[in-house]
Amino acid sequence: MSLLYINNVCVSVCDKEIVHGVSLNVGEGEIHAIMGPNGSGKSSLVHALAGHPAYTMHGAVYFAGKDLHVCHPDERARMGLFLAFQYPREIVGVSLKSFLYAAYRTQHQRSKGEKRMSLLQFDRTLGGVLKDLRMDQTFLDRSLNQGFSGGEKKKAEILQLKILLPRLALLDETDSGLDIDSLRIVAEGVNTLRGPEFSAVVVTHYARLLKYIIPDYVHVMVGGRIVESGGKELAEELEKEGYGKYT
Repeated sequence: MSLLYINNVCVSVCDKEIVHGVSLNVGEGEIHAIMGPNGSGKSSLVHALAGHPAYTMHGAVYFAGKDLHVCHPDERARMGLFLAFQYPREIVGVSLKSFLYAAYRTQHQRSKGEKRMSLLQFDRTLGGVLKDLRMDQTFLDRSLNQGFSGGEKKKAEILQLKILLPRLALLDETDSGLDIDSLRIVAEGVNTLRGPEFSAVVVTHYARLLKYIIPDYVHVMVGGRIVESGGKELAEELEKEGYGKYT
């Protein structure tokens, strides 16, 4: 069975249907990109998958063989489903380090037979990941995302990704607002996780991110529907031609 199985899924917000009958299969170790213009339903789909309470989802949705309809958002996260936000929220009074360690301790509950890191070991691991992401250690003591630039917020999202090691990452326009250097650093962070135990769905408007995170499959979403699917070359076509032929 696919890691993520979606069949004829519809998503509504305030009784207005945004996503209309989407079907998608994401296998173990696969990277899928969903591309499309603003308002096409891409973000609504991944937020619904993560369990955002503002979204109502209908249709068959299974993650790791379990029906997501019966799973609360926290349970989905413990199962290994991760959502990186386009606009990460600020949490005043909670340091980035405290947030990460609490999330790690909770997430570790799904790991069978794996010894949990001590706080000292966790600090050492954090230090290595921060260095890879070109982030200063002082970020750990700051309130989560408070005063962070757009690029720093996105790096903090990838920091969470590399610490929590989810089975499936939903990356909602992670490239939004990034300069070229930050884009490369964020992409490198995702690429270091690629392998049979990590899959991702990358939501984006543009092909520039997909020059660094090479997808196995690309899907075009317009008007709440997937209108075409293909390989990485489809992203290159969209970069040249745009979405005009689908509208």
